Amino acid sequence: MKKLIITLVLVLVSSPFFAQSAFDKFDGQEEVTSIVVNKKMFELMSKVKVDTSDKEAQQYMNLIKKLDNLKVFTTQNSKVEGEMKLAADKYIKTAGLEELMRINDKGKNVKIMVKSGAKDTQIKELLMYIEGGKGEETVLMSLTGDFDLNEISVLTDKMKIPGGDDLKKATKGKK
Repeated sequence: MKKLIITLVLVLVSSPFFAQSAFDKFDGQEEVTSIVVNKKMFELMSKVKVDTSDKEAQQYMNLIKKLDNLKVFTTQNSKVEGEMKLAADKYIKTAGLEELMRINDKGKNVKIMVKSGAKDTQIKELLMYIEGGKGEETVLMSLTGDFDLNEISVLTDKMKIPGGDDLKKATKGKK
């Protein structure tokens, strides 16, 4: 009985450490382009020396020190688009995210959701889902860490993230 209890405790304690993200199933699919940057890579990137007179580069370096994970998945496959939409909708309902912004423009739907931190502009998680119109890519992006919403435009410029222009629109209105 003692072994059973110890085993049960170990399984329950370790499961959060091995849990997959709600979107990991899209990583490695043939019809999906994926970009995954983990905390270790952000730590390595933050150690790069930059010109101290370049304010944008300094902002970028300060931001990446605050990030934990970036996952971007894009596709033009209609079946995968449907799966991404279902996964995003389910995640939004269960993760406690609140809507920051929604755009509907010529068949292209953009949802930007956040999990707020201690301050109004402080973000723990940002989820962006872009349902592409005809011939356009569908984009699912998850960004976690402890960062300020106003810093995101620097990241989208430097890393050329799909949907970055839509994300910039969201950050302009929030102060």
